[in-house]
Amino acid sequence: MILAEKDRKSEEDALEKMAKMRHAIETIDLNIYYGDHHVIKGVNLAIPEKVVFAIMGPSGCGKSTMLRAFNRLLELNESTRVEGDVKVFGKSIFKMNPIEVRRTVGMVFQHPNPFPHMSIYDNVALGLKLNKLVKDRKELDRIVEWALRKAALWEEVENKLHKPASALSGGQQQRLCIARVVAMKPKVILMDEPTSNLDPISTKKIEELIYELKKELTVVIVTHSPAQAARVSDYVAFLYLGKLVEVGSTVDMFENPKEKLTEEYLTGRMG
Repeated sequence: MILAEKDRKSEEDALEKMAKMRHAIETIDLNIYYGDHHVIKGVNLAIPEKVVFAIMGPSGCGKSTMLRAFNRLLELNESTRVEGDVKVFGKSIFKMNPIEVRRTVGMVFQHPNPFPHMSIYDNVALGLKLNKLVKDRKELDRIVEWALRKAALWEEVENKLHKPASALSGGQQQRLCIARVVAMKPKVILMDEPTSNLDPISTKKIEELIYELKKELTVVIVTHSPAQAARVSDYVAFLYLGKLVEVGSTVDMFENPKEKLTEEYLTGRMG
């Protein structure tokens, strides 16, 4: 009984701490539809600043759909309808220019998607050039190197910056995509299953990179792997059939899940 009370107190303290932290992203009664299909169902979620926040759940539960709602990518699909609100640092994304939203909230996809015939350098510099954020070549060189260092890729590519991105391995291409996002200096990076197509060594490098990135920005990662969520995240949300089942600190969620569905998922009996 005493142990159970301690567990509850620890969990309550973690949730209270999370509630007091500044919110990078907040959803308010978020509902998402693909045509008549109700994909995300009334989700209320607050993601603290400068943490790694994992959204986990089985395939088809709506994780990637919800992630794309955070930077208005869903609007590119005409059959999608979004109800409720999403706030980034307290400001509704629907009252912001979509370009501003996507500068603030960057995105890394499941499959590495560099521009294959474009050089490594130009892949990183492209967003800066298109948005006319940097005009001086020396400053551009500095930011490209800085972003590649942030993505733990500089030492591997510094002597081949003008070779095509297609010359890189899958893991390197994914880190190049991260560098491309980091170069725009977002406050949040969304990562949709960023290691699902990578080998264990590349996966380890990406996970180490995620840990480093949270020192300066917020990382929201979607994963179907409870093991990965346990390794990389500070907080975790469990999504099932479009509904938010449980949310809390990663330690508390894995050691003492409140909901039976969560326990079944974490122990491999469901999902």
